[in-house]
Amino acid sequence: MDNKDIKVNTDRRHFLGGSVGVGLVGAGLAAGMVSTSASAASGKKRDRMANYTADQLERVTQELVSPPFVPKHDQVAKGKPKVVQVTLSVEEKQVELDNGVKAWVSAFNGSVPGPLIVCHQHDYVELTLKNPKTNALAHNIDLHASTGALGGGELTLVSPGEEVTFRFKATKVGTFVYHCAPGGIMIPWHVAMGMAGAIMVLPRDGLKDAHGNPITYDKAYYVGEQDFYIPTDKNGKYKTYDTVTGSMSDTLEVMKTLTPSHIVFNGKVGALTGKNAMTAKVGETVMFIHSQPNRDTRPHIIGGHGDYVWPTGSFNDAPQTDLETWGIPGGCTGAAIYTFLQPGLYAYVNHNLIEAIMKGAAGHIKVDGEWDDNLMVQLKKPHKMA
Repeated sequence: MDNKDIKVNTDRRHFLGGSVGVGLVGAGLAAGMVSTSASAASGKKRDRMANYTADQLERVTQELVSPPFVPKHDQVAKGKPKVVQVTLSVEEKQVELDNGVKAWVSAFNGSVPGPLIVCHQHDYVELTLKNPKTNALAHNIDLHASTGALGGGELTLVSPGEEVTFRFKATKVGTFVYHCAPGGIMIPWHVAMGMAGAIMVLPRDGLKDAHGNPITYDKAYYVGEQDFYIPTDKNGKYKTYDTVTGSMSDTLEVMKTLTPSHIVFNGKVGALTGKNAMTAKVGETVMFIHSQPNRDTRPHIIGGHGDYVWPTGSFNDAPQTDLETWGIPGGCTGAAIYTFLQPGLYAYVNHNLIEAIMKGAAGHIKVDGEWDDNLMVQLKKPHKMA
C-alpha cells in the first residue's frame, strides 16, 4: 500500500472528540506496513545499530518496579539492540491523597505515576496493556517516545476484560511521558486521575557532557508529579464517591477551573517523606527523573543543585550545568544529576513553594555521611544580641 492511499480524518471535531480506536486504526496499521528502510535524502549518517529488525534481536523481559524506584538497567548498552518486553495492567481504585481526602485513580500497574520503563536507543519496546474485567473504563497508552499512531494510542484501546500487545522502536533518546488518551474529554480526565508515567531511552554509549565526557550515576529515582482536582461540597468539605464513573461529572467541573486541589509527588501528599524518603550517601551521584503530564513545574533540591540537567529530557543535547532550579514544561519528563557533598535531610520540591508546601509537591532525600565544615559551618550559635 502506498502512503498516498492512507486516508486520515483530520477534522478537529472527529480527531479530538471521538475515540481514537475508531476511524484511525486502519491508517495506523497501514502505516505499519510501509517499509522502514531509511532514505538517504536527509543526509544524516545512519547508525548501524538502527538497521536491525525486531525478529533479529534477543528478547528480554523488564521487571517494572513502583516509583520512585527504577528498573535495573545498563547505563551503556551491551551488544545489539534488544526487544524489551514490558507489561502494564490498569488498576482503577480509590486512594487517600491526604488526611482522609480520597480520589479515584486509574493507575498503570497500581501506582501513580505508572512505573518508569528504561531502554536504549534502537531497542524495541514490546508492551502488553491489560485492562482487567473488574474495571469500568476503556484505556489505552500514548507514549511520547514512540512514532506514529498517536503514540500507540490508536493501536492499544482496550475495554474491560481485554488486553493488547504492540511494539515500537525507540528511535529518539531522552526521557518521555506516557499517558492514557482514549479520546475526547476522557483524555484529560484519565490523565487527571494519575494515568501517566515515563520512559527513559538512554544513548547506546551512555550520557555525555558538552565535551563528550561520560556522565554516570550511582542510583536513580523517578518522581512523578501529579495534579488532582477533588470536588468540594457547599461547606467546602472534599467529597468522596462510591464509583469511578460517579466522580467524573463533578471532577470535570473542577478541572475546568485549571486550579488543582492537590499537587503531589508519587500519588499522595508525603509519598516521598519519612520512611519513604529517597536516600543517598555523601559522594554518590543520583539521577532524578521528573515528569508532569499536565502542568509546568520547577524542580529544586533545597541544599543542592542540578550538576547536569536535561530540562526537557533530550539526551542528544548537551546538558545544562550547575542549575539552582530547572523548568519542565507540562507534558515532558526532565532529568537531573547531582553528586551529594553534605549529609542531612534535603527537600526535593516544586519551587512554586505554594504548590510544594500548601498543595503537596514536596519530598525528602536523606543523605548519610560525614559533614564537611569547609563547605558550611555554623560559626556562632544563636544568642542574644548585645
